[in-house]
Amino acid sequence: MKNLKYMEILQKNKSFRDALSAAQVSVAVFSNITVHYISDILEYALRSNNVNVQVVLGDYDNILQDSEKYKHINHIVVFWEAANFIEGLQYKIELMSASDINSLLDKVKAELDFIFLTLTNKSLVVFNRFYSRVFTHNHLRRGNFDMICQELNAYLEKKAPRNFQLVDLDNVFIKCPIDNAIDFRYFYSSKALYTINFFKIYVEYIKPLLLSMLGRSKKAIIFDCDNTLWHGVLGEDGINGIEMIADTKKGVIYEEIQHYALALNRQGVLIGLCSKNNFQDVEEVFSNHPGMKIKNEHISVKKVNWQDKVTNLIEIAKELNIGMDSLVFIDDSDFEINLVRQQLPEVTVLQVPKVQGEYPGVFRDNMSLFYIGTSQSEEDLCRTKLYKDEEARSVHRNKFNNLEDYLRSLGLQIKIFFNKKEEISRISQLAQKTNQFNLTTKRYSEIDIANYMDDEKIDVISLSAKDRFGEYGIVGVCIVKLNNKCANIDTLLMSCRVIGRNIEFAFFNIIMAFLSKKGFDRVKSKYIKTQKNEQVKKLYDRLGFNVESYSDSEISYCRNINDFVPFYLDYIEVNDGKKT
Repeated sequence: MKNLKYMEILQKNKSFRDALSAAQVSVAVFSNITVHYISDILEYALRSNNVNVQVVLGDYDNILQDSEKYKHINHIVVFWEAANFIEGLQYKIELMSASDINSLLDKVKAELDFIFLTLTNKSLVVFNRFYSRVFTHNHLRRGNFDMICQELNAYLEKKAPRNFQLVDLDNVFIKCPIDNAIDFRYFYSSKALYTINFFKIYVEYIKPLLLSMLGRSKKAIIFDCDNTLWHGVLGEDGINGIEMIADTKKGVIYEEIQHYALALNRQGVLIGLCSKNNFQDVEEVFSNHPGMKIKNEHISVKKVNWQDKVTNLIEIAKELNIGMDSLVFIDDSDFEINLVRQQLPEVTVLQVPKVQGEYPGVFRDNMSLFYIGTSQSEEDLCRTKLYKDEEARSVHRNKFNNLEDYLRSLGLQIKIFFNKKEEISRISQLAQKTNQFNLTTKRYSEIDIANYMDDEKIDVISLSAKDRFGEYGIVGVCIVKLNNKCANIDTLLMSCRVIGRNIEFAFFNIIMAFLSKKGFDRVKSKYIKTQKNEQVKKLYDRLGFNVESYSDSEISYCRNINDFVPFYLDYIEVNDGKKT
């Protein structure tokens, strides 16, 4: 986006707006300065990632009131500039008395407390740390303006709720220097401090926070091998001629790349191979080369053959059971990169630079594509093993002629949990990332899930599963809102890892038994259509629900609880999570 002119962004943003049909998401921007340029830039950045977003600008210098006015919007960005606490503070403060400065600090802290209170239940609040260096970066001595920003930032660190993501603007100014980011002419005439160039870099910086919250983070990084994971061509240089260790001038680049990849893998990102090579030659490198940091145990899928890479990437997405838009593909070849870009535009493609020393920087700049929040679940730490377990199941499946015999052989066990706070992180991840088996595709943050668990009129039911091959982890979530004698299923989703095992029917048996025990006689539900959840369009029909209303994008259902007959699934053992 940084190379696009503002008029180009406006035109492309309009085209995306007209093309997108998914449910609309709102993001509000509150500020005490003029920030009108951010609206189209932020919309374009998110719409180009298939998010149908509308950016709403709050009233000028009305942050406290806006936090109440826009309480229906769950994603907030806040520009609160210290220079505009009062008119001309950046120069007046150096002559203010200590008493006046303390009074100002007390006032701003009280306003921050109000914001913390009113926005604490939002899914995400992106809040810029207070910044003085726009006005003081040439000063040799720290002044009062620097010191109040420092004190207020310390207050932010101590008091801000968990849903606040504090943004350090230094990280933006590194890529957009102050002389290019600020135009004081417009600040003094209309309080418009930041330039278009600043907003383009700023939006790119915060975009991963919003995409993660909206379920758009990338899930897998797929590497070519030659001149991508190591320097050299294996088929020509042999195993002893390729380099990927820091002891060599060229190898040091690839050792760094492998370390970054492993860091992502530790966060739950899947690693795969898509390389034109002899399979056994590559296996020997991963098994025997002393410089390889990435091992077979870290790799979830391999396509090492002489087939075209477009076909291989399609097969990789299918085997991992994730969308093409969840893949990031890295290769050094102009031909391969352009082929994938042309034929698989959903795949994010990164090309190894011709100047090798630039490669780690390109990789670092794109690691935010995989941002999945600050918390890690148990599933993140063992995600590669989960996929290897699934590979073993696939081999086992080939031994059976029919599905039921295969399912009986698995020894399936599920455990049910109600409002289990230890699983908030994983439940939120499922809500943000699950697309295929997700009836409403509502995206919920950890804060949202915690608030639901604390609400007496809402229950969050989660499900874990295991079989003879290993643990699946938490794979199912149902959020039920309770109202008089009628319950409403707000969310029903399951991980793609357990699709096809009939676990959803065992889960629904538990949900209906739970609601019956609570005295409810009816349950309502919805199917909201997305580009990826067509496979569950008829699920509620199969569960015995009656259609109440129907449109191309949404179906509303209702069914009686009292006449529900549980599905007979004697090959799935059900356990109460509280008793084990």
